[in-house]
Amino acid sequence: MSKDASGAHWRTQEMFLLQEVMSLIGKGIQLDQVAREMLHLLSEIIGLNRGRIVLKDPDGDGYRIAHSYGLTREEAARGRYVLGEGITGRVIQDGHLIIVQDIDKDPIFLARAVERARLPRGVVSFLALPIRVNHKTIGAIACHRIRHRERALSDDLTILRIIATMVGQLLTLNSQVEQKTRALEEHNDMLARELRIKRARYGIIGTSPALLRALVQVEKVADATASVLLLGESGTGKELFARALHLASPRRDRPFVKVNCAAIPESLFESELFGHERGAFTGAVEPRAGWFEQASGGTIFLDEIGEMPAVLQTKLLRTLQEGTVVRLGGKREIRVDMRLVAATNRDLAAEVAHGRFREDLFYRLNVIPIVLPPLAERRGDIPDLVLHFLTRANQDNQRNVNLTQDALALLARHPWPGNIRQLANFIERLVLLASEGVLDASDLAPMLAGSQGAAPIQAAMLERVPTPSMGGIVRPYLAADSHGHEQLRIALAQAGGNKTRAAQRLGLTERQFSYRWRKLQPVPGTG
Repeated sequence: MSKDASGAHWRTQEMFLLQEVMSLIGKGIQLDQVAREMLHLLSEIIGLNRGRIVLKDPDGDGYRIAHSYGLTREEAARGRYVLGEGITGRVIQDGHLIIVQDIDKDPIFLARAVERARLPRGVVSFLALPIRVNHKTIGAIACHRIRHRERALSDDLTILRIIATMVGQLLTLNSQVEQKTRALEEHNDMLARELRIKRARYGIIGTSPALLRALVQVEKVADATASVLLLGESGTGKELFARALHLASPRRDRPFVKVNCAAIPESLFESELFGHERGAFTGAVEPRAGWFEQASGGTIFLDEIGEMPAVLQTKLLRTLQEGTVVRLGGKREIRVDMRLVAATNRDLAAEVAHGRFREDLFYRLNVIPIVLPPLAERRGDIPDLVLHFLTRANQDNQRNVNLTQDALALLARHPWPGNIRQLANFIERLVLLASEGVLDASDLAPMLAGSQGAAPIQAAMLERVPTPSMGGIVRPYLAADSHGHEQLRIALAQAGGNKTRAAQRLGLTERQFSYRWRKLQPVPGTG
């Protein structure tokens, strides 16, 4: 091959190498992978072998081989240097290129990483260049080179200088990314700590992303005065979030009034919400402030607002627009200043389309919509919720029921169509029916099997004989007349008058025993 042809060949190889390196960098691959592939390409394309990048040892005062190609793990581990030690140490200390023409004739060359016997028999050179960041030497790139070859040494040095510059830039970018990542992690940790504190204050249990998104929205709008509409399935904790909005707001020390629109008879709706004057209707012997007046200065929570009668939707809209109420039977406008939080599990937009809900009221309520996630979207929170409800049920009922990890995992996989409310009710029932202190997944399975569908847990309350899988752990449901007076008396006598022990003998809770005992006692004066 002529000299010109050889030169053109090497230029082509160099361009290919640089294109490949730039492609690697552009893909955003990890630094270790990019550095190793750079050294691999230097070896395969240019013929600069056993390349290594030496950087500061994070665990010591010296420097070590951080990235390499063509070295065994043991060889790379031996590549440790202090400033000024050997060729590598001098390059890092002085910041200048060093070329060793023949490693066998240079007394400074250490041959520490690779034994001479593992290198070619001919003359081997060693090239080491500094790696700089912000005009400061922070490491070195080095490799072996067969001394007698067609390619000019100056060309190899040019390529190595380009690669050393790229490595310096990569290290700078990597350091910046790490700093930003650490700063972001610290910021996220701080936010997580704040959210944990706030969740504890609000009584909201869980750390799932879906829950945190809703809670962050609460924090963002807490200081506003605009109406908030909480949307989501039944049992997702709307009242808890409404209280969180109130507690996070400047109104936290003023009244929080909760109104369940679905529980108020239509004939009483206006009087309850807006109040009444004396004589407004039969029985109105005294004037009464409605819930809007009672909530003035604070927050009013209208749950199930989709159930509000159409005639009162108009009056509510006027109150929200004008900030006043007129009591039933009254003529005087009373100014009120309250934050409205409404909630519904209905699709209010669809209700508007069907003419069942006022469009203008919908838009007035829907200023800040917050969607609460169903339990199916926050399964990671279920174990914490279970333990919270378990502790509460144990305390309320003076019990000490616990669950194994398998039982917790089973509850976390259950669909819970009734959401948190269904889960809380299930745990309370479990505590009341359990006759042993620790329940496993097999003990819960029969009750969970009856908690599917539209009537969750109802099947678990049906009278049944304990199955082998239940092992007598969960008490069957018993009718109120399941035990006669004589049975109760004998059990109480055998238990020395202790109703708790007597109940355990009969497979009852203390409450069930006491109820039956009182019911079966003769009425004084009748016998």
